Amino acid sequence: MDRLVVMTVGKTHSGKTTFAKELESVLQQSIVIDQDNHAEFINTHYKKLRPTEGPNTLKFSVTNTIVNYAIEQSNLHIILSNSNLNKSGRVNLLQYFHEKGFKSMIVYFDLPSDLLKDRVTQTGRSKAVFRNASSFLEVLERQEQSLEIQPSIDEANYLFVIKDPDHTAEVIQQIVSVHLNETSIIYFDS
Repeated sequence: MDRLVVMTVGKTHSGKTTFAKELESVLQQSIVIDQDNHAEFINTHYKKLRPTEGPNTLKFSVTNTIVNYAIEQSNLHIILSNSNLNKSGRVNLLQYFHEKGFKSMIVYFDLPSDLLKDRVTQTGRSKAVFRNASSFLEVLERQEQSLEIQPSIDEANYLFVIKDPDHTAEVIQQIVSVHLNETSIIYFDS
């Protein structure tokens, strides 16, 4: 049976981490790799090593090491729980997984901006993941300026779009069904 890589794509507070944890609990032999955990670890223990400008290359290095270890040293399906808002980055990463024999799935959280703004203003989530932002609202406002967010069907073997948070359980079930049945390309829009 093919190994899966499930990539979540979406703005802050769209439900990516919650979704990833729920999927991990029902998709046998899977693991969540979440860049927020790596950012918090670096900000807590290695803050002096963080780049002050440009991309957070230290966070990416930690994530890449964990991803490569999971690919080479396990038989687990991999659930990437990070924003993945840059199309070229997604395409390159998924190409790498395809070369390693994985089938790819993108789960795109296309939730209304008003809902996300409500979530970020009411959040109790730790700000220890920040490097250059002072609030999740600031992060959201930056993300809303990005033009490359929405993935297309040609980026992965499977694409699921969640427009309503109440449909996440249905998408999780679809992913498990696709995995068990080895179905070909599917596009699911909730």
